[in-house]
Amino acid sequence: MKLLTHSPHHLSANAIPLILRITVAGVLWPHGAQLLFGLFGGHGYTASMQFFGTIGLSPLLGFLNIFLLAAGTLFVLCGLLTRFFAAAFIVLLLGMIFKAHVQFGFFMNWFGNQKGEGFEYHLLIIGIAVSLLISGPGKWSLDHLIHRLLKHRVSNNNKFRVASALSNNFSALRQDRLSQVLKRF
Repeated sequence: MKLLTHSPHHLSANAIPLILRITVAGVLWPHGAQLLFGLFGGHGYTASMQFFGTIGLSPLLGFLNIFLLAAGTLFVLCGLLTRFFAAAFIVLLLGMIFKAHVQFGFFMNWFGNQKGEGFEYHLLIIGIAVSLLISGPGKWSLDHLIHRLLKHRVSNNNKFRVASALSNNFSALRQDRLSQVLKRF
């Protein structure tokens, strides 16, 4: 019963941002792949840019939309510049709501009887992005690794001790791998 009411703080503090990053990337990246590559029934970059022009978006905003959905999601998945891209997703999705979805109401068009899609999906992604903006990417991210590397700077000559920081994490793995490779020969 304690497992249901209490979670180990170290596990949940590390796992929750990772789960949020995987979720937001897993949901938004296919939309970016539609816009950029024409995958999943999309029309590709040129047609997407033309469509954005027809709804009044400048070429810059159209490009940023595609970039955020195609590349920004991969940055978030890896945990690199997570808070920046989470904030950018919030702005992007609010723009989508007010530009293209608010007139269709809250609910998605589940049964095909509306003229367009509502904005409930957008609010879910905004909620995830706000959570990432507040919590950050967590320990299992490139942002955290970079922070640790920058924290281990040598004060006398301002060089980074990248090798020692990485060796703290990977020395046992490297030694085990090396011994396994040598045993095979």
